[in-house]
Amino acid sequence: DTFCPMGPWIVTRDELVDDDISVKCWVNNELRQSSNSKDLIFDVPTLIETISAGITLYPGDIIATGTPAGVGLGFKPPRFLKAGDTVRLEVGGVGVLENKLVSEV
Repeated sequence: DTFCPMGPWIVTRDELVDDDISVKCWVNNELRQSSNSKDLIFDVPTLIETISAGITLYPGDIIATGTPAGVGLGFKPPRFLKAGDTVRLEVGGVGVLENKLVSEV
């Protein structure tokens, strides 16, 4: 119930200029992830086509595409999120979402 925060808004396809969408994530002001939708293994139209072959997609549905390099487990030693950390996510053409952790993850 406390994971995968989204919001405060999402945009529709017609609001995005192109398929070149930057995604950046900071933990306590340290840039941990920086990627782009063009780096996906499968492009967005292919994801939609593949998913909709098995289930019906409706307006408002969200497709989670995975995560770029830079997650805590990938560091040596691992650097997991902890209470007090602030996570800031910026998605080009969409906006910024910032959350402060209040309990151990």
